[in-house]
Amino acid sequence: MIKYQENDILRIAKRIRNNKRPYLLVNPLQAKHIPVSPSGALQMMEALGHLVAEKFGEARLVIGFAETATAIGAVVAKTISDECMYMHTTRESVQGAGDYVFFNEEHSHATEQKLVADRLERCFPETETIVLVDDEFSTGKTLINMVSCLRARCPAAKNKKIVAASIINRLSEENLRQWRDEGIESICLLKLENTDYSSAVETVAVSPAPSCPNESGRRESEAELYRLSLPDPRAGVVISEYYDACIKGFDLLRKRRSFRGKHVLVLGTEECMLPALLIGKLIEDTEEAKSVKCHATTRSPIGISGAPGYPIASGYRIPSFYDQQRETYIYNLSSYDTALIISDAKGADHQGLKEISGILKNFGCKEILCLAGDDFV
Repeated sequence: MIKYQENDILRIAKRIRNNKRPYLLVNPLQAKHIPVSPSGALQMMEALGHLVAEKFGEARLVIGFAETATAIGAVVAKTISDECMYMHTTRESVQGAGDYVFFNEEHSHATEQKLVADRLERCFPETETIVLVDDEFSTGKTLINMVSCLRARCPAAKNKKIVAASIINRLSEENLRQWRDEGIESICLLKLENTDYSSAVETVAVSPAPSCPNESGRRESEAELYRLSLPDPRAGVVISEYYDACIKGFDLLRKRRSFRGKHVLVLGTEECMLPALLIGKLIEDTEEAKSVKCHATTRSPIGISGAPGYPIASGYRIPSFYDQQRETYIYNLSSYDTALIISDAKGADHQGLKEISGILKNFGCKEILCLAGDDFV
């Protein structure tokens, strides 16, 4: 198994409009803010999954944290067992949800998170261990908030082993002691000191992401729409069924499109990250594309800078695919022959798709495709 070092998986960026923490840890292999080979991203996520499976292979419920760890959590679940139930936290409304477990992520740009409580409770009889997955833990406060709320809303959770798994763990010894006091075990790919990186970005001059050029926003969407039927991991899904649905989406697409000899971007939207990675890897493995890169739109407002070594060199602000009144961002775009956008958003308003397709066209993208569910298409 690859041993990941700090230089492999850690860059420091500057937050915009966040007084609680001025810096943001950016993982160049995570397929969120920075384009990356889907194979490289999945390899890192599977490395964490193997660590968890070796020590906690009995777990049959995995919960990922939105939005950046939705794919990591899913890959960890699949690595443990095809039969794992997988859920992730969300900031969206979930169709058919009867009740939620609410908790706060205090340092985030959007603090409120939630889990679908009634679906969650159905999973408890099948497992004695619950694995909670995030990309990075800094103080552990969010996790304690979440576990406390989970145990209060779902008393059966009090009898379960809780495991916190992450790519990076920066908890101090005092923070780790607090976790142990709460009955939380931890496992990670890389343990780092709890460094305050504020000084690393203090003197970096950044600008906010601009909205898309006017001519792009006025265009009708130039994306070709295709249907993708996905189960909703916000409501809980058997992980093998989620993977199988992604593979079916790829099989349907490749009957109509060839990616041979092309530079391809596969772009997820906000919490919808795993389908882009899985379909991107299938294109990478089978379609003889020149290159395949994956990343995703995000709700995180990050400063843009051309400073040497700074990870966010460009970006745009666009309406969210999920709520056109909400801002979302896309960073570090490049020129591609084909862009494939994959989303589980619902609703018929395609303003976000119109704007991002216009931006991609301005970058010289010749072909824009969108795989989305029936409610979107």
